[in-house]
Amino acid sequence: MITIPAAKPIIGDDERAAVDRVLQSGMLAQGPEVASFETEFSELVAGRHCIAVNSGTSALHMALLAAAVGPGDEVIVPSFTFAATANSVVLAGATPVFADIDDFFCLDPDAVEAAITPRTRAIMPVHLYGHPAAMDRLSAIASARGLLLIEDAAQAHAAALAGTPVGGFGIAAAFSFYPTKNMTSGEGGMVVTADDEVARQVRLLRNQGMEVRYHNEIVGFNTRMTDIHAAIGRVQLTKLAGWTAQRQVNAAVLDAGLHGVKIPKVAPGATHVYHQYTIRVPGHDRETFVEQLSGRGVGTGVFYPVPNHELPSLAPYAVGVDLPRTSLAAAECLSLPVHPSLSAQDLERIIEAVNAVAKAGA
Repeated sequence: MITIPAAKPIIGDDERAAVDRVLQSGMLAQGPEVASFETEFSELVAGRHCIAVNSGTSALHMALLAAAVGPGDEVIVPSFTFAATANSVVLAGATPVFADIDDFFCLDPDAVEAAITPRTRAIMPVHLYGHPAAMDRLSAIASARGLLLIEDAAQAHAAALAGTPVGGFGIAAAFSFYPTKNMTSGEGGMVVTADDEVARQVRLLRNQGMEVRYHNEIVGFNTRMTDIHAAIGRVQLTKLAGWTAQRQVNAAVLDAGLHGVKIPKVAPGATHVYHQYTIRVPGHDRETFVEQLSGRGVGTGVFYPVPNHELPSLAPYAVGVDLPRTSLAAAECLSLPVHPSLSAQDLERIIEAVNAVAKAGA
């Protein structure tokens, strides 16, 4: 039996041709392909400045530094996400403050308000699994309290809330192009901002602190994207709309067919792009559930079994923190295949397998 993979990057002849074009040009580092990728990606985020970097983590890190977040500052983040979110805060010299999540696996605005202190400088929501966070309420909180809003949109290319694309709410946002994301450049990230000075600072930071060669203005990093990666990203960007529509169709099929588990909720006005299709399996032993699905040829993913505030690397920033919704989600969540490569037969197999395992009481 061939296992249906939980994720499947799609790399075709177009991407290979784009890489070959760059290799033949002799311009391999940051160059015209990166500039074109930035311009083309800006159409996805309401025309904001886009600055390409070498990873989603770098995008978060550069965005924080460019917004002058640093030592002495607190940044409110979710714990139910990949560690890169809080890692970037620590790398910027600030302190992550963990808040609980809502029914959509994103930062709960009420929990955010409760976590604000005199040291709070920014709120960093994550649009987890491709579902936009409650940006209307979070934006209002940030505005009322004089706080920065920096979006972690690593998993949410083309997601939106009430027609506004993610990446279009805060002072800055960060996207990732890791291979398993909804589009990839192999590795890479993008900082998005409407603020001219933040954009300029990110451009300096990613390139050793210089815009003009050998005229370094600040101490910077080397977090540039290569033209090879940008060429792949440009091709993938042209396919993103179709892939997103197929993910949404696949999710609708799963919604209609699954029983005995909790399917993902979608908030009113939200455009979910289903980076992951994440169910909850209350009343079941999740590890056994995963094993039995694997035995039936269905690959799965568990994102994220250990909340950030319980990780050895980040627990020192969360002494005494209790996040009941986060802990429950970490114990119950399970992601099923939803990628565009699924056939109708694949979806039928996934539904049959999940329903059978749920009915058996794994």
